[in-house]
Amino acid sequence: MKKHIMLTAVFVTMTVAAIAQTASNCVPVDGGLSLLVAAGIAGYSAKKVAEKKKQSKDNTQIKEK
Repeated sequence: MKKHIMLTAVFVTMTVAAIAQTASNCVPVDGGLSLLVAAGIAGYSAKKVAEKKKQSKDNTQIKEK
C-alpha cells in the first residue's frame, strides 16, 4: 500500500513539474528516448535470463528423475 501511495505521489509531482515548464519549439528528445531504449533492453535481457534459468532448472529436475 505504501508503495502505491509513493508511486502516485512521484507521478503527480512529475506531472506538475512538466506542466509548469514553458512551451518551446526546441524539445530535446534524445536524452529521454535513449533512457527508454536502455530500460527496454535491460528489461528484455533480464526476462530472457530468468527464462533461461527456469528452463535450466526444469531440465535438471527432469534428469534427476
